[in-house]
Amino acid sequence: MSKLKVAVIGSGYWGKNLVRNYDRIGALKMICDTNKDILANFKKQYPEVETVFSYNEVLSNKGIDGVIIATPAETHFELAHKALKAGKHVYVEKPLVLNEAEAEQLIKIAEEKKRILMVGHLLQYHPIFVELRNLVSSGKLGRINYIYSNRLNLGKIRREENILWSFAPHDISMILSLTGEEPEKVIATGGNYLHQHIADVTTTHLEFPSGTKAHIFVSWLHPFKEQKMVVVGEGKMAVFDDTQPWEEKLLLYPHKVEWENNVPVLNKADAERVEVLQDEPLFLECKHFLDCIESSVLPRTDAEEGLRVLKVLNAAQESMNNRGCEVLLNAETDAASAQVHETAVVDAGAVIGAGTKIWHFSHVMKNTTIGENCNLGQNVVAGPDVTIGNGCKIQNNVSVYKGVTLEDDVFCGPSMVFTNVFNPRAHVNRMNEVRETLIKKGATLGANSTIVCGNTVGRYALIGAGAVVTKDVPDYALMVGNPAKRNGWVCECGEILPQALECISCTRRYEETGKDSLTLCK
Repeated sequence: MSKLKVAVIGSGYWGKNLVRNYDRIGALKMICDTNKDILANFKKQYPEVETVFSYNEVLSNKGIDGVIIATPAETHFELAHKALKAGKHVYVEKPLVLNEAEAEQLIKIAEEKKRILMVGHLLQYHPIFVELRNLVSSGKLGRINYIYSNRLNLGKIRREENILWSFAPHDISMILSLTGEEPEKVIATGGNYLHQHIADVTTTHLEFPSGTKAHIFVSWLHPFKEQKMVVVGEGKMAVFDDTQPWEEKLLLYPHKVEWENNVPVLNKADAERVEVLQDEPLFLECKHFLDCIESSVLPRTDAEEGLRVLKVLNAAQESMNNRGCEVLLNAETDAASAQVHETAVVDAGAVIGAGTKIWHFSHVMKNTTIGENCNLGQNVVAGPDVTIGNGCKIQNNVSVYKGVTLEDDVFCGPSMVFTNVFNPRAHVNRMNEVRETLIKKGATLGANSTIVCGNTVGRYALIGAGAVVTKDVPDYALMVGNPAKRNGWVCECGEILPQALECISCTRRYEETGKDSLTLCK
């Protein structure tokens, strides 16, 4: 009989299994559900357990140490947030939440309240997987080359989430645990057959910094049940097949590939059974949660682990939404002060300087360097292979393409355009003909202006709204029209200079040194 007591919130399809296991441990004190018929049935089955409709009754009950949340994913954040604020330890069924910022908020509250926050990635507690992870970490399989995981069945078909979010969290969690690292690239595709907007089948590919690759195939439209993970190492191969009898669930194959006269020769060997003590994974998971509360030790699947899984899920969803495009993770940012909105994407290999802000739906592509204290507005694309200096401001709906370089303090107005190929055709690939464009320090490019590739815009030049730049622009030039022509001079502060070339705002004085040349007087 456990000294700790928990309440299970949501006692439907999966919640009833949590109820059964916490009762088995002797920790079940309360069941909370909005369905009175379900509660009535549970009251008959567990007469000593309290049943309530109101979540507030759970939170106000001082006899409840932990809250077990088994409700739809969209409710997880609100319920977990309230429970942590009420001083309860919290277990949340997968996924932790749907939003990375919400996950980070829950992590912060749990740390402040010194409470356990655990995610229900069940298979991390499966004795077979625990043994598999031990085999990998001990080096008995050798270097891991690739992993694949199939989770297939006919049902259970859901309408509140697609198959990726329903089935794949377990596989992602296991793969991250086996590799000990986070992927740098995610590619996912899916098929929607029963409902126009809900994927029934998905395939997700992961690539890791170490060179290990993995793929996850999930479907609830499959003629038979399959729950199989294959880990291919240089020394041995392991197969975890959860549909087999217990003694056949984990097999090792010591197959080898040897080279003779530059020809690969296969040496096949018989499968080796791995003996593992049998127990119910969910019972072990529930017990682990209580043990962590009692000993104040972080769970194996704590909220940080849940956040790592959530990042991969969101990357996979983004890839599917964009027809299987690559999504790169773990770009280098100055964590101390760079701010990247949760809807923005920063690819691996990008470098973001301190104090820079990247707003909604923007995308910083690989090998792009953005300096300090920049501001990228909504729907900005930068890269690949672009350099943006310090203090630049790039307004909404601007794409800074490969071949464009912005020096410090450049202002790009809303919806202005850079080109990087002079004579583009949809059916002709001319990316090997990119022309370099340089925007020098302090220049302003007005709203809806266009900078044709291969030109340089001089220091502190001002390109008027809608102007089309087709040739190099001198320092301090005021350019208007299509094609853009010089219509005067501007000061470093942005004021148009009078004929005397002395700024009426900041009193800087300039002198013309040629027909199209201006210099600042010392």
